[in-house]
Amino acid sequence: MHRRRRTALVLSAVIVAAAPLLTACGSDAHPGAAAIVGGQRITVAQLQNRVNEVRQAQRSAVADETQYQQIVARTSTLTRDTLHQMVLDRVLEHAADSAGVKVTRREVQQLRSEMEQRTGGAKALETNWLNQFGVPPQRLDENLRLQLKAQKLAERLGTDTSQPDFWKALSKASDELDIDLNPRYGSWDSRQPSRVEAKTPWLKDVSAVS
Repeated sequence: MHRRRRTALVLSAVIVAAAPLLTACGSDAHPGAAAIVGGQRITVAQLQNRVNEVRQAQRSAVADETQYQQIVARTSTLTRDTLHQMVLDRVLEHAADSAGVKVTRREVQQLRSEMEQRTGGAKALETNWLNQFGVPPQRLDENLRLQLKAQKLAERLGTDTSQPDFWKALSKASDELDIDLNPRYGSWDSRQPSRVEAKTPWLKDVSAVS
C-alpha cells in the first residue's frame, strides 16, 4: 500500500515540483480555448468551471471569509495549475490507452477504501486531496482512476512513476497530442512534460544596466 500511496501523489505533486522553465509562447490560434490537446479543445469555460469547483470546496471547508481569503491567496496560481493538471490527465490517458492499460471501477473503489482507512475516513481523504492537490471531492474518484492508470502504465513499462522511462512515455504522448496552450496560460513543454510560463520579451533585465 505504501507504493500505491506514493503513486497516488505523483501526478498531482508534479504541479508543485515542476521547475518554472521559460519557453516561447505559442500563438492564440484557437479563440475561446485554454488549450488544444489531440485536436480537442479545453475551453476557457471548462477550465473556469473546474477552478470554481475547487474554490467552492475550499469555501465550504473553512469557517469564515477571512480563512477562505487566506486560502485563495495561498493558491493564487490555481487556474494555471488546474489547466496543467487537465492537460497532463489527457496525456496520461493517451499514454495508458496506447499501452493497453485499463482500470476498473472496482479497482478505484478498492484504492479509495484503502486510502480512507489510512487517512481516517472519507471526509479526511477528501480534505487531504483538496488541500494538497486542489482536487475537489466530486473529482476524487476520477483522480484516483488516473493515479491507478499511472501506476499500471509504469508497471507495463517495467519501471515506476518516479523514473525517466515513465516520463519518457508521457513525453512521447505529449508529442503525439500536439498540445497548444493559449498564450495567457504559458506553453506546454513536451520534454518535461509540463506547462511552463511564457516569456515576456517586452520586459528588460535592468539589473545589468550600468
